Amino acid sequence: MKTLRHHAWLALFALGVALPVVVRNDYSLTVMSTAYIFALATVGLNLITGYTGQFNLAHGGFLAIGAYTVGILTVDHQVPFWIAFACAGVVTTALGFLVGIVSLRLKGHYFSIFTLCVGYIIFLVIEKWDDFTHGVVGIIGIPAPPAIGPISFENPLPLYYLTLAFLAAGMWLMRRIVDSLLGRTFIAIRNSEHLAQSLGINLMRNKLLAFLISTFYAGLAGGLYAGFVRFLGPDLAGIDHTFDMTMYMVVGGIGTLAGPLVGALALPWVTQTLQFMQSYRFLVFGPMLIALLIFLPHGIVGLYLNLRMRRNARRAPSAAPVRGTASGDGHA
Repeated sequence: MKTLRHHAWLALFALGVALPVVVRNDYSLTVMSTAYIFALATVGLNLITGYTGQFNLAHGGFLAIGAYTVGILTVDHQVPFWIAFACAGVVTTALGFLVGIVSLRLKGHYFSIFTLCVGYIIFLVIEKWDDFTHGVVGIIGIPAPPAIGPISFENPLPLYYLTLAFLAAGMWLMRRIVDSLLGRTFIAIRNSEHLAQSLGINLMRNKLLAFLISTFYAGLAGGLYAGFVRFLGPDLAGIDHTFDMTMYMVVGGIGTLAGPLVGALALPWVTQTLQFMQSYRFLVFGPMLIALLIFLPHGIVGLYLNLRMRRNARRAPSAAPVRGTASGDGHA
């Protein structure tokens, strides 16, 4: 089964590599590159929300922190892009530690409300602190990632492959995390904090670690976004981006490895397809989303995992129960 999953991931990566051969226009590559960036951030959100059970509503704010770190360092201080990009992950994680050490003492919806307030504070700081963040004017003229050898990132095609490479690396690392004992610890905390604590699991330390990894992913995604779009405004820290990433998780399959990826890649194309309807497209997209949540409450990947579990149960009725549910270990 592990070999099959390994081959499936390789096939998915091969499709991403081959896509520019099939789709030969810059607009489609730009849409996919943006989707890859937000997929990377959503994978991080899924770790703290889907696997650890803490719904972080400040994730879009941390994405903006990573982007503004790159923007401020490169534009205002002429720091080389890749150094600024590394600083984006470090700065976001450091601020995530300060937020997490306070917010993770709260539970359930209290934690979510607290992080919602944190996200709004991040938005206000970016919008109002003109001397530091450029306020509502935004940061203009962020340099593109510098060339690596003969590869220049001034055009959409190499930028597409750059974002794909970071997404693939992020997915590989996340798979190693969720398949490890640490990942099982996160799942145990999500399923029952009291039971996990009775087993000797340090709740605060592990929840904080999941929160830091999550914010690190958001920071890197924000740094990529800054180098890709090359313009930043306060709206990047808006709560709507967090809700978009939450929607990607829910539609794809929250608490599964492939779910955020599926949701983040599928939904932007659905909205793009419905653009011909202009402002009326949400009258179609909204009911479609509601129907999906009603009939597929565990998401697309969750449906696949449930079907696979039932098929394996029918094949081996006398065997031990098969691992993996829509909200369980999430290996798909």
